[in-house]
Amino acid sequence: MSVLARLLRQPFAVAGLALVLGFVALALAAPFLPLLDPNATEPANRLAAPGAAGHLLGTDQLGRDILARLIFGLRVSLAVGVAATLAAALVGGIIGLVAAFYGRWVDGALMRLVDVLMAFPYLLLALAVVAALGPGLTNAALAIAIVNVPFFARAVRGQALGIVRRDYVAAARLAGFSDLRILVSEVLPNVAPLLIVTAATTIGWMILETAGLSFLGLGAQPPQADLGSMLGDGRKVVAAAPHVAAAPGVVVFVLVVGLNLLGDGLRDALDPRMKGAETGVPQPATRVERGRAASGTLGHEASGALANSVLDVRALSTAFATPRGSFPAIRDVSFALRAGEALGIVGESGSGKSVTALSLARLAPTPPGTIVSGEVRIGGDDVLDLSLDALRRLRGDRIAYVFQDPLTTLNPLMRIDAQIVEAIRPGPGEGAKALRARARALMADVGLPDPGRIARAYPHELSGGQRQRVGVAMALANAPDVLIADEPTTALDATTQGRILELFARIRRERGAALIFVSHDVGVVAHLCDRIAVMYAGEIVEEGPARAVAERPLHPYAARLIACAPQLGQPDKPLAPIPGAPPAIDARPDGCAFAPRCDHAIDACRAGPIPLEDAGDDRRVRCIRWRELLGEAA
Repeated sequence: MSVLARLLRQPFAVAGLALVLGFVALALAAPFLPLLDPNATEPANRLAAPGAAGHLLGTDQLGRDILARLIFGLRVSLAVGVAATLAAALVGGIIGLVAAFYGRWVDGALMRLVDVLMAFPYLLLALAVVAALGPGLTNAALAIAIVNVPFFARAVRGQALGIVRRDYVAAARLAGFSDLRILVSEVLPNVAPLLIVTAATTIGWMILETAGLSFLGLGAQPPQADLGSMLGDGRKVVAAAPHVAAAPGVVVFVLVVGLNLLGDGLRDALDPRMKGAETGVPQPATRVERGRAASGTLGHEASGALANSVLDVRALSTAFATPRGSFPAIRDVSFALRAGEALGIVGESGSGKSVTALSLARLAPTPPGTIVSGEVRIGGDDVLDLSLDALRRLRGDRIAYVFQDPLTTLNPLMRIDAQIVEAIRPGPGEGAKALRARARALMADVGLPDPGRIARAYPHELSGGQRQRVGVAMALANAPDVLIADEPTTALDATTQGRILELFARIRRERGAALIFVSHDVGVVAHLCDRIAVMYAGEIVEEGPARAVAERPLHPYAARLIACAPQLGQPDKPLAPIPGAPPAIDARPDGCAFAPRCDHAIDACRAGPIPLEDAGDDRRVRCIRWRELLGEAA
């Protein structure tokens, strides 16, 4: 979706764009409109009220037509505001880029120069520049541009500092690119969105600042008019004729509001992370709109509920908004877990594993996610019916989450003990000392060496495995009934991965928590879990006892997934990667989603939705040919 299309999906940005375009069109058309001479005086008709004959907005103290002066003054103010902003953005942007790229003494010299400019009071510096150059609109615009250069330089430098240290900049240096080419092709494109948005929102301030200097008589000089000088003229007669000052005041207010709304919209439209169909502040819980139709057919399947289950998921479907509409990311996901039982969810990236896990605690991002059907029952309560306050109490107490990357989920500015204490719900009369003791006990419980030292450390001072154990300790802080681990070993080495897996196995044995372990590694899941659910394109395609699924898969996708994984002790085993890739959520084929990649697909596989069928021995499979394939394998 283009930047313009994303911009047009934001109502406030559209309103700002309409206001700005309206003012720009009016300013550009000023010479061609049937307006009176903005500088022609008519003393006999001075201070005429709005609506007077021939003067829609009345006249000023010299009898000049306010409407004509307003439109021509708008033309001048817009031109000056845009020119001053471009000049400040160009100079400030170059300073910020060069300072960040070269660092050391170049950075120090340029930033100290910027600091000198910032040391002077903003308005006083502008007044000093105008006083040195002399009053006039050009000099006022130059003064405003100069005092805004430090603002752009600081903003660009702060953004560029994080970019020049990235690996792709180092790769460009290794490729022999010149400094200028690296700045233009690698650094500038990543800074450009910030520069554009900053400039868009600054134009309004530039117009206000230029108007302020003109209001003081240092900007536009008679007979030339801009919005600021008109406000200055209106101030002298505000008691007798308030409309003289009101007209330019309203235009300045509406214009600046429109520019700010447009700037905010551009910020979202230029951010690649906001390419979804919806924008806005992330909500504290996934939106639930059960009964709302999503694109595609969302059927209802048996939940496979177990007696005395601590978690019962029934036909859970979560849809994501896209530029083409709303489409289900997961469909009719159903399973149940008893206390102490472990379910492994496996599949390729994009299969819906993480969306399923996040939806259980209503953590799937809104926007763009919406839960459109199903139930998630924990201890008899449907999570999807809970109020936000009740949901906050349930999270951490009844259901907890261990995220994939602990470095990004831990607060980099808080010590470890403070973060674990923050996750603990204190008991009656439990003070800070007791909470810190509980935090250190949790660290010892998850196998962290020297809890006292680690408690005082920051996240960046720990290894990946230690940070992951901290994440597990925080999840266990309130003894949850259900623990969800979303690919917690993906970024860890083999030795640390083994220790984390042992930790989860021990948690199950000693605490009796039900475990949902999300992974793409079937071998790991088969070793750790009691049951396996294989997901593809947002659906469970096979579910059953872990050993049975790992040793004798019924669905062709499960079989191919296992075949392309290496096995310990079989170095000569040929790997058979699956050709192609899973379909996007807005491009799923009719019938079996795996059919385009399946060697066993027939026309019937593409005819319509495939149900999740009971295959006996506590197994379920979503394939119409599983019996034939099982016979061929035997």
